[in-house]
Amino acid sequence: MIRPKARGGRVAGARWEKVAESFLYSKGLDLLHRNFSCRFGEIDLVMEDGATIVFVEVKYRTNSYHGSGADAVTLQKQRKICRTAAWYLARNPHRAEQDCRFDVISIDTGQGDLGVHWIRNAFYTTTG
Repeated sequence: MIRPKARGGRVAGARWEKVAESFLYSKGLDLLHRNFSCRFGEIDLVMEDGATIVFVEVKYRTNSYHGSGADAVTLQKQRKICRTAAWYLARNPHRAEQDCRFDVISIDTGQGDLGVHWIRNAFYTTTG
């Protein structure tokens, strides 16, 4: 059973992921997968930028009281995303030789305006 708050959070998350997807599409990226999940975690968007696979974490904040959305992508979260990306590549061996990068879309609203901040190469992995 899904608790009402959790369901509402998923709906809101899906809304902001669509905003991020549209933004990245307008910048020339193509969608490969939405909400890829496995036992290691979930990646909000898997996109392709030319020949590069882009694993995108989307974070939304209504205010900056606890920092920006990008601030929420902690080292622990980065590790989970990297392990999940490795699993994605293992499940899609035809993409395993492509360059990869990890981006963050931070959507921060303040005083009624919507700020989409695209952080390319937001973090790196040292796992092969």
